[in-house]
Amino acid sequence: MEKERKSIEAERPGSVPVLPTVNPATEKPAAQKSSLHPAFYIATWISLSSGVIIFNKWILHTAKFEFPIILTTWHLGFATLMTQLMARFTTMLDGRKKVPMTGRVYLRAIVPIGLMFSLSLICGNLTYLYLSVSFIQMLKATTPVAVLLATWTMGVAPPNMKTLGNVSFIVLGVIIASVGEIKFQLTGFLFQIAGIVFEAIRLTMVQRLLSSEEYRMDPLVSLYYFAPACAVMNGVTALLLEVPKVALSDFERVGYFNLLANAMVAFALNVSVVFLIGKTSSLVLTLSGVLKDVLLVVASMVIFRDPVSGLQFFGYSIALGGLLYYKLGSDKLKEYFSEGNRQWADYGNRSPIVRKLLTIGIVIVTIIMLLGGIGSMFPGYVKENATQLSSKIGSKWGSDN
Repeated sequence: MEKERKSIEAERPGSVPVLPTVNPATEKPAAQKSSLHPAFYIATWISLSSGVIIFNKWILHTAKFEFPIILTTWHLGFATLMTQLMARFTTMLDGRKKVPMTGRVYLRAIVPIGLMFSLSLICGNLTYLYLSVSFIQMLKATTPVAVLLATWTMGVAPPNMKTLGNVSFIVLGVIIASVGEIKFQLTGFLFQIAGIVFEAIRLTMVQRLLSSEEYRMDPLVSLYYFAPACAVMNGVTALLLEVPKVALSDFERVGYFNLLANAMVAFALNVSVVFLIGKTSSLVLTLSGVLKDVLLVVASMVIFRDPVSGLQFFGYSIALGGLLYYKLGSDKLKEYFSEGNRQWADYGNRSPIVRKLLTIGIVIVTIIMLLGGIGSMFPGYVKENATQLSSKIGSKWGSDN
């Protein structure tokens, strides 16, 4: 009996089919069902992206650690360490094995891109010393315009006047927002524009590199290659410009834990981008970026008490509209608008009174923002007329009594 049982057990793996305990057809969907919802990746990316900007602003401006190059070098050094550890102990960077990276390619392609990346980060962090987070986000809306011009200048794409006309609304909106900026500083404005130009050149160089199929890399693999070169270049710059001025008390004032947390959030942002692109699409990334910028403007007003005029809101709305039109195209926008109108009409049928109240509220808020923006352009004129109006009302009220 014992021999018979052993013979059956010995034959089972090779010849006798075993009934599966789990249906193979349903095994994969079950794993997908347990995965996180795409909204989680969107919310994580928006939170980390906004968190890095607000964190940097707090360190450089509020905590008075006025050494942006040292801070950028710390971020890149931490990213270099983490990507090296991930390459050694995880599979998240296995994509690098498909890239035929040689010393020649690294010096001719990666190092120049790293230089532009370093300059972009340095100028971007310097801007926090002069401008509000809200105004910085408004200026960053011009990045697609700069990238478009850079691709034309560097011969990556042929010039297209229709496309230039499409992005002109972004420029117009940012100009209006700049006119309405209450705390405008030319130095910070020039640093931000320089950062946008360097970033546009970097993105164009990356586009040229990735035009070859063999050099396609996800954001984390790109960071694996770019971070060491950027850290070295930023470190040399910091040694020449900022290290002689910095003291141990500057680090203690910020707090070593805060600096570590800042670098961890910055690195986590790069990891979240990989998951966001993998779980959603480039369209979702674009829309998430627009939502993030709007939330950052609001957060800047709440956290740092940054004043934002009505004219800035008006100009930024135009810039965001132009950005969406440029990124999505007219066909997609028409599709979304028609769907939105249908949903709005259905809501009106279900709750007509609430819909009317919402419409009236939106109109009133828009008028107030427009009037506030126009008033911020002519503060002296508004104040003078307001004084005359109040004196007339006062005299009229006195004569009646």
